[in-house]
Amino acid sequence: MNYPTIDRRRFLHALAASGCVAATSATPETARAAIPKPKWREAINKGLEWLASKQSSRGQWNTTVYPTAMAALSGTALIASGSTTTQGPYARQIARAADFIISKSRGNGLIGDPQTDARYTYGHGFAMLFLSQVLGEEGLIDRREELVDVLSRAVQFSGNAQTAAGGWGYVSAKEGNDFDEGSTTITQVQGLRGCRNAGIPVSGEVIEKAKEYIYRCQNPDGGISYSSRQTGSSRPAITAAALAALYNAGDYSSEQVPEMLAYSKEALHGLGDAGAAFGHWHYTYLYYSQVVYRQGDEEWFPFRDRLYDRISVEQQPDGSWTGPIHPVYITACNLTMLQLDRGFLPIYQR
Repeated sequence: MNYPTIDRRRFLHALAASGCVAATSATPETARAAIPKPKWREAINKGLEWLASKQSSRGQWNTTVYPTAMAALSGTALIASGSTTTQGPYARQIARAADFIISKSRGNGLIGDPQTDARYTYGHGFAMLFLSQVLGEEGLIDRREELVDVLSRAVQFSGNAQTAAGGWGYVSAKEGNDFDEGSTTITQVQGLRGCRNAGIPVSGEVIEKAKEYIYRCQNPDGGISYSSRQTGSSRPAITAAALAALYNAGDYSSEQVPEMLAYSKEALHGLGDAGAAFGHWHYTYLYYSQVVYRQGDEEWFPFRDRLYDRISVEQQPDGSWTGPIHPVYITACNLTMLQLDRGFLPIYQR
């Protein structure tokens, strides 16, 4: 029998609020998952309140950089708390974010504004991911139809924007001289996977080309290069993101995956500052946390404890986090990581 998702949300909210787990099946591991440290819960609550307070009445977060991406990342972090567009303390903010992002949908399927965002594929990919999570919980038929239309055209745009090598660049292939790079490629793959999970048709050929692109960018040390045109130098951030994307694409066992996982674990598992020179620490661990989470509790819990402790300590008194790009970006990334255990985002579930 298929039960409505909202029933599961209510159950998980009640479980979290009570701090209880079933007495007959509880283990130390499940108890740790069900009852996070109070300081983590406090950091999450303060961060969510800060993020929600920074949204404008039009649904956007008034940043000068990446407006579509910021709205999508922030909306995703709010969904991770358990709220939907109709229920929960952040329902209004999520609905507004969805309205804003839908308003950015163009006739050719692009979600974004090339006039104000020179690297619009980031916003497009994150927007597909966010709206696909909204679609999975949307109960109003007319709203669902609108989301399906926007996402169907967005998927088509992504397919048309793919480069000959199988990746994506900061803009569509035709506008960017067929240039590709890893971070935007991963954003597209996750967005497309979110759409497919929500019932939007996605070309298998597009996904296979993207997987082959990642394989071609792999170096002898197991890491992934920044671009298919700049191979030979591995980047931990791109490697972690590529692993998460491959998992999203259903690839857990190709011969490249263990090598990528070993490289990532050596470079990142100690929570060092790999990638910090590029300002990518939070980007790196947004993806690497997804990778470790999917390895199972034995790997996840020790890593999670160290990661969450570090994130909590770095929070500002007002509830935000600061760092490269913008506090909205850093706060949204940290909140998404801190709430992986809650399991409300289908795209990140095991």
